[in-house]
Parts: sequence; C-alpha cells; structure tokens
Amino acid sequence: MSYADITPDSFFSQAKKWREEFEQLRAIIQDCGLNEEIKWGKPTYTFEGGNIVLVHGFKEYCAILFPKGVLLKDEMGILVQQTENVQAARQVRFTSADEIVEMAPVLKAYIKEAIEVEKSGLEVPYKKTSEFNMPVEFQIKLDENPALRTAFEGLTPGRQRGYLLFFSAPKQSKTREARIEKYIAKIFDGKGVND
Repeated sequence: MSYADITPDSFFSQAKKWREEFEQLRAIIQDCGLNEEIKWGKPTYTFEGGNIVLVHGFKEYCAILFPKGVLLKDEMGILVQQTENVQAARQVRFTSADEIVEMAPVLKAYIKEAIEVEKSGLEVPYKKTSEFNMPVEFQIKLDENPALRTAFEGLTPGRQRGYLLFFSAPKQSKTREARIEKYIAKIFDGKGVND
C-alpha cells in the first residue's frame, strides 16, 4: 500500500501494533477540533493548513509528535527530542492505552498550546547550515572539485544539513570517504540523502 492509498481510517483499522493506543490518541486529538489527514504515511492533524500533531508508532512505544514542539512550554516535562539532530519536533511517548487515558487532559492542553503557536505565526529558529559540522573528508572533496561545491551550495539548506549529518555519522574516516563517494552523483542531481 502506497502513501496515496492510506486514509486515516485505514491507518487505524490496519494497525497491528498499538491499535488501542492509536484509537485513544485519535479520540483525544479529534476532540481538539483539528483536521485529520495523512502526511508522510501517518495521521497528521492540522489547523488552517499548519501541522499541529501527528501519530506514529515504533517498536518500543507509540507517540504523538509536535512538529514545532520546541516552541511549547512543556510545563509537565513530557516532550522528548528524538535525536540530538532534531531541532524542532518533540514527541510524547506511550507504552499503554491506560497511560494515554490518564494523560488526556494534559495532552489536550499541549495540543491547544500547539494550535496557539500556529495561530501566532511563531517559527522555529533553525541552526544555519554553516553551524553544522563539516567532515574534513567532504571539505577536501569540495576544495578539489569546484563543480561539486557549486552543486552542494545549490541544494536547499535542509538537503545540505542532511548530507552534513549523514557524512559526519561514521566514526572511521574511510567509511566517511566511501559514503561521500557514493552520494556525489545525488548531489550533482540536486537530490537529498533520502530523495
């Protein structure tokens, strides 16, 4: 089934894991007056076109994700940054339906705050690409190949950051070099790591 074939109803009815938890989360979110649609293959709830919260599941937990979660006050201390490289989004994680039912009033308060953030037009202050670590192996390639530098600089800032994070991840220099070599053609094609 492709993303285009998924509807909110089919996502929830076909869930093999976290089905009861997903249904609890759906009921809480729907009670907040948001539009329900599928984006990125996940139920996403919007307000006037802006993404407020989405529902997703993992092996160890299910979660709701606030795309602009970093802008929420998080007075209860429940928001989780998925990885150190995630700048804006924050999750609230669950392992049982009872936990969700117990947290329903808090979740609604967070969702309402996220709606207010969207209404206010607040934007997340993202780090500039220049603030990300440039792997020395990639810097050498850019210095040796002006066409590669031009192609890389022509990418969107998000794609540039994606490559910098991806190229920096391996611990060994030879692994970083191999990874860079493998993705040069994609950079020249104007594509990101995951395109």
